[in-house]
Amino acid sequence: MRLGPNEPGLGVDAAELDDEDLLRELASLHRTRHDTLRHGAVDALRQHSRRVAELEVEYMRRFPEREVDPARLRDD
Repeated sequence: MRLGPNEPGLGVDAAELDDEDLLRELASLHRTRHDTLRHGAVDALRQHSRRVAELEVEYMRRFPEREVDPARLRDD
């Protein structure tokens, strides 16, 4: 098990999480995003943003053909 890149103690590398753990981690971070934005220290928000981005990139890598809800699309 490897920790986050260049920052020990900030979570398991996203690539090493199984699908279930990846989805659980993403859900947890998305639930806590608003509170972190409103009440977290700048460093906490920075780490939260880094971790969300890391997990979302991994999610997109694993599920490039995920189901997209047409109602979520915008006309340009």
